[in-house]
Amino acid sequence: MDSGIGLLAAAAAIRRLRPDADLVLSSDPDGMPWGPRTPEYVAAHALDVARAAAAHRPDALIVACNTASVHALPALRAALEPELPVIGTVPAIKPSVAGGGPVAIWATPATTGSPYQHGLIREFARSVEVTEVPCPGLADAVQNADEAAIDRTVAAAAALTPRDVRAVVLGCTHYELVAERIRAAVHRPGLPPVELHGSADAVAAQALRRIGAGPAPSAEPSTGLTVLLSGRSTDLPEAALAYAEGRLLGAVSPAR
Repeated sequence: MDSGIGLLAAAAAIRRLRPDADLVLSSDPDGMPWGPRTPEYVAAHALDVARAAAAHRPDALIVACNTASVHALPALRAALEPELPVIGTVPAIKPSVAGGGPVAIWATPATTGSPYQHGLIREFARSVEVTEVPCPGLADAVQNADEAAIDRTVAAAAALTPRDVRAVVLGCTHYELVAERIRAAVHRPGLPPVELHGSADAVAAQALRRIGAGPAPSAEPSTGLTVLLSGRSTDLPEAALAYAEGRLLGAVSPAR
């Protein structure tokens, strides 16, 4: 679940690890964007989106949204666990500092500067220089596959990113869909390539661990894909197919 198509990164990671898994993708295009909303708004909408997914009786629910994980994870777990394991998305701050700093964290305005993110920085990145970079409009641009807006918002965030950063944390799941464009934007001639750190692969692996299922990349592919947009069953949005992750998922027949 996510506000929008940012969930494609985690869903594609699950598909690569377990091609035989049936997937339910639940998002909230009617309520987007979540990034600039109040915590109360995010929590209420996240619960609606999660319950729409839970009605399909999945084995686990991935909250593939950093903003929802910041503001709604306790409410989601209180409502759905222990019957349905809920796996949140944590910005990949810990692995980003393994090579030393400086580090930049790109995130939505709601996540940037939040007590949650500051707590992660204190816990995992106390010894390195960290710059928090708000990215207003980037998630919306990715959601709509708006090429010009993606270029504009990525460039604006890159301009706020210190020249000497060694790693950039992608603190919104939407950003993982345009990772290579972000990499190109923050590249500084004469300096080593900047490492990007997303969360999709780690979250997918954690979800499989929670349900006691290991990777099986050679398993028979599933044709089960249910797409819920603000609770309505439909096909993958056209914008999702602009990204490699969406095309991977769209290669199977939708389940109804």
